Amino acid sequence: MGGKQSHGFSSKELNEGSGCQRSKSSSRDGQPSLSSAAERFRKHTTVHFGYNTLSLAMRALVETPSELWELREVQKLNLSMNCLSSLPPALGALDNLVILNLWGNNLSSLPVEISLLKKLRVLFACRNRLSEVPEELGRCTRLEVLSLANNQITGLPNSLGAMHNLTKLNLSHNRIVHIPTCVYSMKGLVFLQLACNRLETIADQIQDLVNLKILIVEGNSIHSLPKTLCFLESLELLNVDFNDLQNVPVELYLLSRLGRLACHPMDKGLHIIHNPLLKPIKEVLQGGLSALYTYLKPT
Repeated sequence: MGGKQSHGFSSKELNEGSGCQRSKSSSRDGQPSLSSAAERFRKHTTVHFGYNTLSLAMRALVETPSELWELREVQKLNLSMNCLSSLPPALGALDNLVILNLWGNNLSSLPVEISLLKKLRVLFACRNRLSEVPEELGRCTRLEVLSLANNQITGLPNSLGAMHNLTKLNLSHNRIVHIPTCVYSMKGLVFLQLACNRLETIADQIQDLVNLKILIVEGNSIHSLPKTLCFLESLELLNVDFNDLQNVPVELYLLSRLGRLACHPMDKGLHIIHNPLLKPIKEVLQGGLSALYTYLKPT
């Protein structure tokens, strides 16, 4: 996440600072009075791309120092790659947060007070131990990027359907059997990543995601694609590799922006050859995507 990592204080100093020096310093530069320990944190904030940034990444933190939550001016907070198993309700006090990075911890839940972060636009909570996310997260309606990859999530609350500003959603490497209903209400989505889950189908409502340019569902157990998927005319990358597809919908030729068959996972185009496709589709694909489209297109 943005901002250089501060090397001015060690993880030992961070943990020792928590709860120790509680005397309040006098107000200066228009900032509220803080405890002495909180002032030490403030000295290590930087301005990066116009945002007040604090990085406590890779500090071996088991818990967050309580003084951290006094720094209401912080807009970008990086707590990634620590050993955090929970976050306190005081997280909600940082109501100016725009970007919150929780990547690579041991979090089993997010506090409901996350709903108080009304300015939050980016949330990285990947590589944790989340089995669910709180319904209150749906109140963070300014969110544009949400990554919940590499957790143990089986679904999402319907309240997240209110995230109409969300453009990127990463739910890969979870335990999702059905695409959560709320996802189909996220009409602003441009990027949807659902690789390596337990999906067997894609609902017809996928056609509601009219702005979608990238859809990745590789590594699931999908046995057929709905024809409504072919109405997503903005799609530039469709990755359905490593599923159980034996055929494709006749309407697939409508996805003209895919352009070609692709191999590298993030290359634009159609990723489909790693499926148990039946004849004649399998043979036709040897001539490339244009050959497939010619075969599927009605004469």
